[in-house]
Amino acid sequence: MSNTFNPYDNYLEVMERAAKMLGLAPNDYVALKQPERELKVSVPVEMDDGRIQVFEGYRVQHSSSRGPCKGGLRYHQDVNIDEVKALAAWMSLKCAVVNIPYGGGKGAVKVDPSKLSVHELKNLTRRYTAMILPLIGPERDIPAPDVGTNAEVMGWIMDTYSMFMGYTVPGIVTGKPLDIGGSLGRREATGRGVMFVVREYLHRKGIPMIGTRVAVQGMGNVGGTAAQLLSNEGCRIVAASDVSGGLYNPKGLKISEIVAHLSTRGNKLSDFEQAGAKHITNEELLACDTDILLPAALENQITAQNAAKIKASIIVEGANGPTTAEADAILEQMGKKVVPDVLANAGGVVVSYFEWVQNIQSLMWDEEEINRNLEKIMIRAFNEVWEATTSHDTTMRMGAYMVAIGRITKAKKIRGVFP
Repeated sequence: MSNTFNPYDNYLEVMERAAKMLGLAPNDYVALKQPERELKVSVPVEMDDGRIQVFEGYRVQHSSSRGPCKGGLRYHQDVNIDEVKALAAWMSLKCAVVNIPYGGGKGAVKVDPSKLSVHELKNLTRRYTAMILPLIGPERDIPAPDVGTNAEVMGWIMDTYSMFMGYTVPGIVTGKPLDIGGSLGRREATGRGVMFVVREYLHRKGIPMIGTRVAVQGMGNVGGTAAQLLSNEGCRIVAASDVSGGLYNPKGLKISEIVAHLSTRGNKLSDFEQAGAKHITNEELLACDTDILLPAALENQITAQNAAKIKASIIVEGANGPTTAEADAILEQMGKKVVPDVLANAGGVVVSYFEWVQNIQSLMWDEEEINRNLEKIMIRAFNEVWEATTSHDTTMRMGAYMVAIGRITKAKKIRGVFP
């Protein structure tokens, strides 16, 4: 992540504009400018060679006005407190946009997980969990996977928390393995939500999905799933990338082959060949000739430096905060339409909510029911954002922020300020 931009400043700038467009007084939204809690921890880990290495960790709770805090745990070498604060704030908005009873939280450890053995990762995760224990709980703050973490890591967190409690607590995390209370459809949920949003947007514009060209930056869990599902719906995926670089084929890439290649740990797109496809950089992918650009990597990918080069007329944010505030203004001037992250990638937290509900009630839904409920919630949220966007004659980002901030400030007002 580039240090040129502070993502929390991005959040504050857009939030302030949305609050003013809603006609809110400063007293109504001043509490949303700061997280409720920020915890910084030092995490000592005994490495395989006997050395003790200390890692820096964070857990931030932005807002609990609408329910327990909810948000992923990120393992990344460049993470910092401002990034975690921004991600926590966006989670507050995201949960409010899709109208599920959560607030926003986020956690992170400054580490490159690819440089650690499984044993070291497990020790890091367990110690980090112990360090943030006073903040988390099924009714307080529920972690989930994010960049650099996965279902296995969630299983370790659940076990560590359960050991401290003295009984099994599946509801402490979401995105965990199925065998210990995970939910069907959770892994694909964010990418599936992206597909629903793309479909609804094209439907509103009268554009058929079949033949619509899509470029996907970031073929991880979100981008890979979205690319596969959009391809299944008839979209032509002309470009795809991971951290090592990308592939471009104007006639369309064979996405199932790429997903299969990347499913093996350590495999990169830079060492993959496909007939008719040429290798491109991530910068070239952002500027390639396509109808829809789907940034699904890290934040701050579309900046003031490269926004003017974007050819896609529609940008659908699969990642959190991929567009800086300056870039957003440039895209708006160019007439580009941006479907914001707080709507586009909210499918993951919706199915996390389903998982949590299943855990609390000690039952299990089938995948068909989960996908059907996810579709219903995503379409409802899309329609509410669309309505706010058109009635205020603004961008979809402002529309989504207005829906979210309206709900959070209303909850805050009803509850009042303690004492």
